Amino acid sequence: MKVAKVEVFPLFVPLSKPIDAPVSIPHADKVQNIVFGGYRATIVKITTDDGLVGWGECMTRFAPAALGKIIEELTPLVIGTDPLQPEHTWEIMYAAMMNRGHNRGFFIEALSGIDIALWDLRAKFYGQPLYMFLGGRQRDLIPSYASSLRMREKSVVLETAREFMDLGFTSMKIKLGKNPEGYVRDIKLVEEIRKAVGDEVTLTVDANCGYHEDYKLALRVGRELEKFGIYWFEEPISPDNIYGYKYLADHLEMAIAWGESSFTRFDFANMFSERCVDIVQPNPCRVGGLTEATKIANMSQAFHIPYAPHTGSCSALCLALSLHLATALPNLLTFEVMRSDWSKEDHNPLRHDLLTEPYDQFENGFLHAPSADRPGIGIDINEEILDRYSVS
Repeated sequence: MKVAKVEVFPLFVPLSKPIDAPVSIPHADKVQNIVFGGYRATIVKITTDDGLVGWGECMTRFAPAALGKIIEELTPLVIGTDPLQPEHTWEIMYAAMMNRGHNRGFFIEALSGIDIALWDLRAKFYGQPLYMFLGGRQRDLIPSYASSLRMREKSVVLETAREFMDLGFTSMKIKLGKNPEGYVRDIKLVEEIRKAVGDEVTLTVDANCGYHEDYKLALRVGRELEKFGIYWFEEPISPDNIYGYKYLADHLEMAIAWGESSFTRFDFANMFSERCVDIVQPNPCRVGGLTEATKIANMSQAFHIPYAPHTGSCSALCLALSLHLATALPNLLTFEVMRSDWSKEDHNPLRHDLLTEPYDQFENGFLHAPSADRPGIGIDINEEILDRYSVS
């Protein structure tokens, strides 16, 4: 069996009207209409010479067609390879650009989608669910949290928190950091949320790097957050500020979470060896696919660092894939269930309509592990969505 065909579907769903940035982002007034102008994903379909199909996704927040072009350039390296050896193919693809400075960013995101589709093919060939190739079924129920309480009016945020509780969530994440200098307002909102949900609900916060390089300001915010029993402080500063993260990890009692914006085992090895983070959050559709996600997972176990997979604003394919990873991780902490789209008026069809059947079942704070009866990722793609939203 050999890879016979690689297809790529760059997807973009424009929003019906502009929105304010729903998360912290530098220079939001200038870039929010581009970054949050629509929902994006890049989907990869690989077909073997005997007709077996594997699916993958590239995590993308910008220019999905650029990822499509990279995949087209990589395709000659993939055609004719053995899909049962995705790690070998990964090394060949990585070698093409590693010594030319492309060891992060769009190149690795593109490589990720190909790699995931190959892993899907391998599991399908053997007739096994994907988690069997990631360490086996460690659990039937996956502890989960609601993401996210976005930066909107206080009444809307508190209403959303109550809705999360009514759905059965016992843990939820709060977005903050939009106005770093005005962090007192963020702290007051966190206090209001804590009062509304009570002490039994686990609360985490995510600044989306809102404090940039100012780790001393992040420290002041962190110390205030600790007063309300916040479990983790996610990406308070720029993802590559290794010394800033080390400082925060050493000076705060609550956990520092990091990893959604980083790439490959090499980024993570540096942070682990310096003990800069307490919780790791890779996204397999960004870090280099499952080949890299499994290596990062093994390293996190060796350093006794809990793993909380990042899903964020990906499509349903990445979410379904990540459930397999969560099922197999011995050191799983919790799983991100994205409950809110960027726009309250425009739902995200890449999340809600891309798959022909629901991939998740949630109850009482837990997601059910994927079915043992469906090989590979265990999904069927609604190709009408691919046709409708493809861009070039």
